[in-house]
Amino acid sequence: MEKVILVRYAEIHLKGLNRPFFERLLVDRIKQALNPIKANVTREQGRIFAYGVPEEEIERCVDRLCRVFGIHSVSVARCVEKDWNAIREAAIEETRPYASGADGLTFKCFARRADKRFPMTSEQICRELGHELLEAYPNLSVDVHHPKLPVTVEIRQNNAFVYTGEVLGAGGMPVGSNGKAMLLISGGIDSPVAGYMIAKRGVMLDAIHFYSYPYTSERARDKVIELTKLVARYAGRINLYLVPFTEIQLTIYDKCPSTETTVLMRRLMMKIAERIAKDTGSLALITGESIGQVASQTIESLCVTDDAVSMPVFRPLIGFDKEEIVEKAEKIGTFETSILPYEDCCTVFVPKHPVTKPKVDKLRESEALVDFEPLIEQAIAATERMDIR
Repeated sequence: MEKVILVRYAEIHLKGLNRPFFERLLVDRIKQALNPIKANVTREQGRIFAYGVPEEEIERCVDRLCRVFGIHSVSVARCVEKDWNAIREAAIEETRPYASGADGLTFKCFARRADKRFPMTSEQICRELGHELLEAYPNLSVDVHHPKLPVTVEIRQNNAFVYTGEVLGAGGMPVGSNGKAMLLISGGIDSPVAGYMIAKRGVMLDAIHFYSYPYTSERARDKVIELTKLVARYAGRINLYLVPFTEIQLTIYDKCPSTETTVLMRRLMMKIAERIAKDTGSLALITGESIGQVASQTIESLCVTDDAVSMPVFRPLIGFDKEEIVEKAEKIGTFETSILPYEDCCTVFVPKHPVTKPKVDKLRESEALVDFEPLIEQAIAATERMDIR
């Protein structure tokens, strides 16, 4: 009885005539997640199966697949012939580890017949299988409402599959099904979560980080690289662009109104991010901003920031409070790295009394006090690209 990994998807089912495109893309993402294992990944009647995964690698592969966007859930199943005796034996074997414990474990049988030619109905399969399991393990009992152990049989075109339970996946859409966008990633809690949420909708990510050496340390840079790696566990390969921002920050600090330095810094970051995004095929920018969280995230400040670029800016956290963002960061595994005490450039040269309701015309005037174009070109020329996987 070969063990296989059975993959379910949900939202893809709604894609109508375009569904095969999304299924093929999800198969590609599954193969990438399982690499270097050369599993045989196939699609069949609303399911995807991964055959040939070594048994000692199954647990690790399931963990990887549960981070692939587009996957609703995963089960490890026993693949057998469409023969009642083979199905019965597989169910008994699959249930054995749970039946060896104390009395009182409850179960319920489920059956799905994608192949209606199978001689038993779903109801008959459940009834007969329940009887066989009670005969094999008298300490078990049936609970049709709240069973602790679901025992499922799926009758497919070529084989039958028997499994006990499923592991929830990340959901969403396969990465690459909805274009590419550039994530402005800092060393904080918010931006990695924002990148995760946009990638979940099928968007490929590039990322850009601004650093201010020597005012920020190499450890702060390493922290951002690690955060990008954590996001890449879900989003796949990410090109990370590391932009030196010290000269621009010092110029803003020296020659522009002190209350406006934070918003001006954000405008210059957006301008640089947009240029690199356009050169690398991204169609939008992504930030982790939330209305009112800090002075540069009031609705007036966000309008002034958006004025600096023509590209759409996605802010998936715009209505979240900090507690909700932290909860999401903990769930995806970025929180502990985000709170490491290494400053990013957004915390350097912060004014004591930053403007909270800036006006677009006034900020344009302040920005025009300096010819930033040579500094922008210099920063882009010195940008380092890293391939994060």
